[in-house]
Amino acid sequence: MQAYARILGIIFGVLMILLSFAITAETLLRKFFSVTLGGIDELGGYAIAVAAPLAFTVALVHKSHIRINQLTSLFSRPAQATLDALSVVAMAVLGGYFFYFTVQTVMDTFAYNSIAQTQWATPLIYPQSVWLVASATFPIAAIILALQALRLLARRDWPALSRRFGSVTAAEELQAELDDLKKREGAVR
Repeated sequence: MQAYARILGIIFGVLMILLSFAITAETLLRKFFSVTLGGIDELGGYAIAVAAPLAFTVALVHKSHIRINQLTSLFSRPAQATLDALSVVAMAVLGGYFFYFTVQTVMDTFAYNSIAQTQWATPLIYPQSVWLVASATFPIAAIILALQALRLLARRDWPALSRRFGSVTAAEELQAELDDLKKREGAVR
């Protein structure tokens, strides 16, 4: 799952870098030559639509999403682990809903031969098909993780559930930052 997230993270990064280059070129051309490429805002919207589910997936796999764990720390270890498993299952349900919505949108676009209301008049089926593929990444990861969590829950393996799906503690977060700092210092030398 880490490799999956890494690949999606790279794709996300490349998309955002390409978008930033396009926006920079558009801005410089407008400023110095009074010329516009036209449609950069449209491309930006498509890039964000494709990049968002990739970012959701990376955050899910790396447990980078926001969690409010003030109350859960008061619960017993089995209760905490059960809530962790349920949170992953809830993410899978959310991912399934998002994907369902995306499929419905793409089907409507196809049925009505929708085009973008921009100067390019892009047939929306093309960018939305890419969006559909990108949108599948999140529920795939969420369902796999939910199945893993449910398996651990069925085995009542509280330590493994907490380790794999529990919130990152402040001490763990600090240690990760210190480890990253050591890697960066080693790379500079």
